[in-house]
Amino acid sequence: MRLSRYLFFTAKQTPSEAEFESHKLMLRAGLIKQVASGIYSFLPMGYRILEKVILIIREEMRRIGAEELLLPFVQPAELWKKSGRWDEYGRELLRFQDRKGSWFVLSPTHEELITELAAEILTSYKKLPVVVYQIGTKFRDELRPRGGVIRAREFLMKDAYSFCENNEDMKEIYENMRLAYERIFSRCGLNYRVVEAESGPIGGEISHEFLAYTPAGEDKMVECEGCGYSAKIEKAVSFALTEEKENEKPLEEVETPGVKSIESLVCFLNVPAEKLLKTIIYTTDKGYVAAVVRGDHDVNEEKLRKLLKVKELYLTPEEEVFEKLGIEVGFVGPSGIEGKIPLVVDKAVLQGRNFVAGANKKDTHFLNVNPGRDFTPSIVGDIRFVLEGEKCPFCNSSLRVKRGLEVGHLFNLGYRYSSSLGAFFLDRVGKKKPLLMGCYGIGVSRLPAAVIEQNHDENGIIWPREIAPFKVVIIPTSGETLGFSEKLYFDLRKNAIDVLWDDRDVSPGVKFKDSDLIGIPLKIIIGNTFLKEGKVEIKKRRDGEIIKVKKEEIIQKLTELN
Repeated sequence: MRLSRYLFFTAKQTPSEAEFESHKLMLRAGLIKQVASGIYSFLPMGYRILEKVILIIREEMRRIGAEELLLPFVQPAELWKKSGRWDEYGRELLRFQDRKGSWFVLSPTHEELITELAAEILTSYKKLPVVVYQIGTKFRDELRPRGGVIRAREFLMKDAYSFCENNEDMKEIYENMRLAYERIFSRCGLNYRVVEAESGPIGGEISHEFLAYTPAGEDKMVECEGCGYSAKIEKAVSFALTEEKENEKPLEEVETPGVKSIESLVCFLNVPAEKLLKTIIYTTDKGYVAAVVRGDHDVNEEKLRKLLKVKELYLTPEEEVFEKLGIEVGFVGPSGIEGKIPLVVDKAVLQGRNFVAGANKKDTHFLNVNPGRDFTPSIVGDIRFVLEGEKCPFCNSSLRVKRGLEVGHLFNLGYRYSSSLGAFFLDRVGKKKPLLMGCYGIGVSRLPAAVIEQNHDENGIIWPREIAPFKVVIIPTSGETLGFSEKLYFDLRKNAIDVLWDDRDVSPGVKFKDSDLIGIPLKIIIGNTFLKEGKVEIKKRRDGEIIKVKKEEIIQKLTELN
């Protein structure tokens, strides 16, 4: 490709709205252009990268026997109402009416549609198992899109679906898909981790995420330094904390005027946060509950929701807490409210003694609150987030908390959709059973951003070879070398080398800066060395190494380097 005839631009200034390095560099390198909040065009240079990613995905999906199809972006509302997600999915689901008044959605995912298709076709065990996938547009009306294509409203996704008759087939497909994902992300040059995860609005029984290490990641993961245990922070567990040997002290009441927060209470009473109790009131679809954790811990709402077996769970507004309990938020404590509201207590609380907790009246706290003596839990369980440095539940090594960006997700859906949408088959004895389903997603349009987060320097992007927009860029530095650069360009193309020729009428410095910004792995510089010695300089983008090569040996050297 000749750069002078390419729809291409670069920008010197970092866009003010860009927060993450990937967003800044994708805009500056002319890979993407914003259309609206969370909606982007991929320009030719950016789209070439997407094509490389998609090619890798297709190769690995075919390798495990998955067949490609294409489902419509627009879906009828009836399917979503049947599955229950019309109400469950929330405002991220973009709904609209056509001219006849019929309701539709812009698909954020395709479980409903593929299940309906399977219900019509996969009616016998003889047709199972089946794995299909598609690569297409999705839309989620995110409240706060951020990070460019990292959290966009419109995005490109690979979603695969499996249909089985039994758990043995399901396990085999799930494992094959996991291995395929590992190959995909490794080929894309990502440093990633596979972690246990929650299923979220997709639903299902078993779930794993692929998280790319990056400070720009929206997710936190917990890793063991010893055995390799890993999980998302919402799912992670740690070794039980050691029980304190301290003797119980008499309950005391102390005035704490205006002291509501854990931080201010630590200062006011000169006690560490782990000796405080937080009592937080939640509203669920089954009523109110009070969650009790240590002051240095935070409630893990996903764990709490699962423990309570509720669908909805959210913080109760302050005025509603006062109306329900007659207590101002900040002074609520477990002692004295267990008869008014169920008390869900984190198991770490039971290991402690002599806590400070709200006294259930304004400007007052209790000292020396003890579980069992001063309050009785309704339910005890693990309802908190793991902290850095806690011990692994499997090998007792230290746990570390790191940030990551989700690039892939595996779900064992069980019968979540097949049962509700009527996708049944006849088994080997003629009995009607629901299809056992799995779904498997890759965020295709966010993958380039994840790669950039891990592969950049002060000059720009450093693309891994397999997904670079071009493998090589030819840079002539003067009019005297333009003729040879053109001949070399056509020679490389004849040898199937993915090459860009920077034939623009701009200074060599601009060409060098732009090629570094775009991140093409190899530069062929045709300049003074060529005029004096008959050699070109091949410069590696990643480490800056320069190799001088005779003009007749260029193709051989490029083949070696690629």
